[in-house]
Amino acid sequence: MFFSKKKFRLASMIACGILASALFTGCGGDSGSSGGGGEGNKAAGDEIVIGSNFELTGNVAQYGANANNGLKLAIKEVNDAGGINGKKIKIVEADAKSEAAEAVNAATKLISDDKIVALIGPAVTANVIAESQVATDNMVPIIAPAATNPDVTVENGQVKPYVFRSCFIDPQQSEVMAQFAAKDLSAKTAVLYLDSSSDYSKSLGKIFKEKFEADGGQVVMEEAFLAKDQDFKAALTKIQTANADVIFVPAYYEEVGKIVKQARELGITAAILGTDGWDDSKVVDIAGKDALNNTYFCTHYFEGDDEVQDFIKAYELEYKTDPNVFAALGYDAGKMLINAIERGGEDSQKIRDNIETIKDLKVGTGTITMDAATHNPIKGIVVIETKDGMRELRAKIAPEG
Repeated sequence: MFFSKKKFRLASMIACGILASALFTGCGGDSGSSGGGGEGNKAAGDEIVIGSNFELTGNVAQYGANANNGLKLAIKEVNDAGGINGKKIKIVEADAKSEAAEAVNAATKLISDDKIVALIGPAVTANVIAESQVATDNMVPIIAPAATNPDVTVENGQVKPYVFRSCFIDPQQSEVMAQFAAKDLSAKTAVLYLDSSSDYSKSLGKIFKEKFEADGGQVVMEEAFLAKDQDFKAALTKIQTANADVIFVPAYYEEVGKIVKQARELGITAAILGTDGWDDSKVVDIAGKDALNNTYFCTHYFEGDDEVQDFIKAYELEYKTDPNVFAALGYDAGKMLINAIERGGEDSQKIRDNIETIKDLKVGTGTITMDAATHNPIKGIVVIETKDGMRELRAKIAPEG
């Protein structure tokens, strides 16, 4: 879900330079202000036009494409039911191409040429942050389905007025897993094994350590790898000597599957913990069913919960496959936008106001209330245990606030 901040800033600066004369009042300015741009866009005719700006090509295309499918399902449902006040919602799709600069280009076109009233996506943090200045300057709200970095909606203590999300944030994940390790697994010692090329992984590791040690535990070793590494055995051999109760690996499923597989091959039996980057069925294919025993991760929903069955069935019927977490969060973002439009929001400003006041809204992953102070949803988190390749609900943490 996240690129490094250095890569994002470089791409964003390039895009800002190209587009400054057309749209920006200044790149890197106060994200907490509306920027003195236009008055937003308004629906016209018998359609309400929204924008989908996801990574449909490039190295995170799987994330973007699935989130986009979830969004399209939510919009199809409301349109099939007659639309909103007799108007259908039209999605104009753009490809962020897994690049921050391309996300800016796509957002610019959607806002200025297609006159969208709201924007959903992209999937990853860096691309959402890159486009947020364009949207803010033009007073068009964004809902980010899967960008969990806190900086997406709040920067330097200031909430970004036109940027929202439908997922929980990284600190919540780390706190939940640290507490789960200390209390549910009675762990006293832990090792951190982090992707040093990922701000996502490093941030999660930092917060896990703080919380775990605050609960009386001790992080006895920290090791690192790089995204796309294939052989992890040298670091895992070192980790094995620590004999820790748990190993925390906040990373994505491609590397996670290989790490877990190789750890078990070396004879490491300790519990291995992770976060929502683990949440893909392919992790079983990579690691193997037996290797994933005694592993746990937190995520946005559990497919066995009664409250998510309607979404799962609708997605399977539409796409002939099971939804993953990105699809679910894209669907959630669509439901949030629909709710904002249904409550009288056909222009960008009113939609923004209505997203900010969402309360007890039923979405695909459960129920959402928007925190107006942070533009983060108040929603539950689940902890999943894998047993013989099957996912089981181990803990369900109710939303706070």
